[in-house]
Amino acid sequence: MLKWALIFLVVSLVAGALGFTGVASGAKTLAKILFGLFLLGFLILILLAWGAGELIF
Repeated sequence: MLKWALIFLVVSLVAGALGFTGVASGAKTLAKILFGLFLLGFLILILLAWGAGELIF
């Protein structure tokens, strides 16, 4: 998911540099959403791993 967020970020930067503001805006929004989902999933997995560590030790 992080890979796709970075791809959309690059698409947004290139489209913005070329003057395609509508495409850049859409790609920026998708990049932000995907990065948010990645961050949320990462934090949930960290909390689950920490909880499992507490159960083992």
